[in-house]
Amino acid sequence: VQLQASGGGLVQPGGSLRLSCVGSGFNVDYYVISWFRQAPGKGREWVSCIRFDNGNTYYTESVKGRFTNSRDSAKATVYLQMDSLKPEDTAVYYCAAERACYRDVESFDRNHWGQGTLVTVSS
Repeated sequence: VQLQASGGGLVQPGGSLRLSCVGSGFNVDYYVISWFRQAPGKGREWVSCIRFDNGNTYYTESVKGRFTNSRDSAKATVYLQMDSLKPEDTAVYYCAAERACYRDVESFDRNHWGQGTLVTVSS
């Protein structure tokens, strides 16, 4: 399992960014792709997940209505569209793959993580 996350950057409060996570080396149709984030000095927090087989999505309460998870099966890619960004969204964002939408880091194989991409929301 290999995952490549990208799309982070610096954005002003209220702005938008779209993160991408490309999967390779495994059949994405059998997996759930999750997004986590880790703010400076804090633990890794679950943000959202999407099932590749049916597109069902789930979100943590703090991002509902602002973040949208989608996938392109042909490209084995998941997108996290982040709108109305707030300074508290500042973090390194990671994508991870497992067979279910786990919300705790410990449930993921340590080799099923992409490298992080930094999102900074600041004026």
